[in-house]
Amino acid sequence: MQKSKHVLLLAFVLSLGFILVACGSSGTNKSNNDKSGETGGDDKSKDYSVALVTDEGGVDDKSFNQSAWEGLQAWGKEQGLSKGKGFDYAQSDNESDYLPNLTRLTKDGYDLIFGVGYLLQDAITKVAKQNPDTNYAIVDTVVEAPNVASLTFSEHEGSFLAGIAAAMKTKTDKLGFVGGVDSDLITKFETGFVAGAKSVKPDIKVDIQYVGDFSSAADAKLIATRMYKDGTDIIYHAAGAAGNGVFAQAKDLKKNAPEKEIWVIGVDRDQHDEGKIGEHNVTFTSMVKRVDLSVEKVSNLGIEGKFPGGEILEFGLEDDGVFLAPTNEDAYTEEIKAKVEEWKEKIANGDIEVPKTRDELKKFEESL
Repeated sequence: MQKSKHVLLLAFVLSLGFILVACGSSGTNKSNNDKSGETGGDDKSKDYSVALVTDEGGVDDKSFNQSAWEGLQAWGKEQGLSKGKGFDYAQSDNESDYLPNLTRLTKDGYDLIFGVGYLLQDAITKVAKQNPDTNYAIVDTVVEAPNVASLTFSEHEGSFLAGIAAAMKTKTDKLGFVGGVDSDLITKFETGFVAGAKSVKPDIKVDIQYVGDFSSAADAKLIATRMYKDGTDIIYHAAGAAGNGVFAQAKDLKKNAPEKEIWVIGVDRDQHDEGKIGEHNVTFTSMVKRVDLSVEKVSNLGIEGKFPGGEILEFGLEDDGVFLAPTNEDAYTEEIKAKVEEWKEKIANGDIEVPKTRDELKKFEESL
């Protein structure tokens, strides 16, 4: 009788072990029971996975989606992971793709999922509430939830510096701004740029136009065509993939008239390569926003078990979260660079409060 009890106990232990092993080996990603990144093993990266959902424009938009994907790729490489095996992305062609993409990646068991762009705010809010054991991060806006990290940037300050540089570079005193969607976020780019330009030349003209989306390069090209025809010689775009249309028009003009000074200020990434046209380059500078850096940082915090859920992380001038790229040394001269640094110090010291809204811009202009 005693022997039978031992046999039954052994059988029970073996069965329990089999069940635990089966549960632990299901799927390619770690179970949702532990989303903190604490895997208990020596190599945490084997059990921690990260994915992102793009905004419209895709991971090859040469702008913020691409920057986010490059950051995730860099993180994956550092962890010894590969696409589809530890990190991945889901492409969104329009707004209707956001929630299905987030839901699918959540069901796939990813520990951390990024939503790239403020347009994903509602979808992230909904999916985060439905899946409290999964961590999410959103770029360019704030979602108040304990399992969501909000990544924001001082775009207005970086754009202010872009305005300073443009006002020093222009020969016509006519600048252009091409935005994607007229929104609180893109208004920060617009107002910062105008404020910077007018700080150098109060009477400078800035033509402001919006595409209406972040993907219509053809529409942005038409806008740029009109601006350049009207005498604008520098256009700053904050239009995602649509901004490629601005570059296309500038390069067309440069090809036909190499001596003509036509410039584009890129955004989010260093868009120097996008401006190449033969021996010339129409990219004056770029207002770089380190979306890639933010994705890497939050992914590392997650794998270390320190995911900043419920927190707002802002990346600004002081930590090079935003800055002007000096890549085109012939155009972005040492004189311009020095002047930009001078104004950067004024912002850092609190001597200047850069406007984020059109109402704030109006007051700023009145003070000049």
